[in-house]
Amino acid sequence: MGLNRFGPAASGAGLQSTSTGGGSSSAAEPKVAKEKTAFDVKLEKFDASVKLKVIKEIRAFTELGLKEAKDLVEKTPVVVKKGLLKDEAEKIVEKLKVVGATVVLE
Repeated sequence: MGLNRFGPAASGAGLQSTSTGGGSSSAAEPKVAKEKTAFDVKLEKFDASVKLKVIKEIRAFTELGLKEAKDLVEKTPVVVKKGLLKDEAEKIVEKLKVVGATVVLE
């Protein structure tokens, strides 16, 4: 049958001893993994009076056409850019806040 009579019991004991040593190191790893490296910029809301300015800013960093940017802005709340580094995302958030939009960094 290809089964070792002592295989499951011996391997189970071996796994327990190695998992206790690995458990402490794996507990430290999630702390590092919790630090976020990719951020999303989400447009929450804006005043109707600044809609054109928001569309222009969205077009500047997304490289969308006028119609696509307008459609994106009209779907608010919406994620306008995904997977950015923190520095890039903060720059975009600041630009959109200057124009009068409410933006969230996720």
